[in-house]
Amino acid sequence: MIGVLTLVTITPMQVFAHGDVAPQAVNTDALPEVGEEWLTENPYRAEAAGDEVWSKAVQIGDSGFNQNCARCHGLGAVSGGLAPDLRYLEAEEYGDEWYIERFRHGMTQNGITKMPAFGEVLGQKAAWAIRTYIETRPDDGALDDHGTRLKAIRDELAAGQGDGEALKAELAEIAGQVPTASGAPVADSAVSRAAHALSADPESFKHAAELLTIGLSAAH
Repeated sequence: MIGVLTLVTITPMQVFAHGDVAPQAVNTDALPEVGEEWLTENPYRAEAAGDEVWSKAVQIGDSGFNQNCARCHGLGAVSGGLAPDLRYLEAEEYGDEWYIERFRHGMTQNGITKMPAFGEVLGQKAAWAIRTYIETRPDDGALDDHGTRLKAIRDELAAGQGDGEALKAELAEIAGQVPTASGAPVADSAVSRAAHALSADPESFKHAAELLTIGLSAAH
């Protein structure tokens, strides 16, 4: 696990990466209010807010991150080396404190903006939704132990075959074993998304198969 201080170093290239791209608003209406005073601990974790709020925060944070942060920190929060890989920021209060400080105020070094401030632009609810999404990202190689079985399930679903209820249950079981990079207890992975998408509707088989294909491709 990479410590918080390890993530402070950001290359000068990041300034160029942000460029003049305007921040994209994040619709957080579906999330509970958190008050005006900025918090130092993520209020949208499942243990604090419940599974439904957590799930909605992940969904909103996914969109918010990929619209505003992925340009530097990588699609799906997988950094290509231009900026810190935020997946490894510990899902603990000390990780939250580091994150919210950078989110609110950005980072300037020797008069050069290495990261712009997003606090006043996007607001606290968006900040914590993005944080929730980041900390649920799977670790590198998280699907490796299940790759063979997941490919078989993917192929069954793509062919419109198999017992949807049984496959949904199996995917949910596998999803519970996928480790996060941050140490958070639950990963938002292609497997969990496929399990959630799968239903008795034949069209859901195709959608779940596509999600697994994307996840398995990303794993390599």
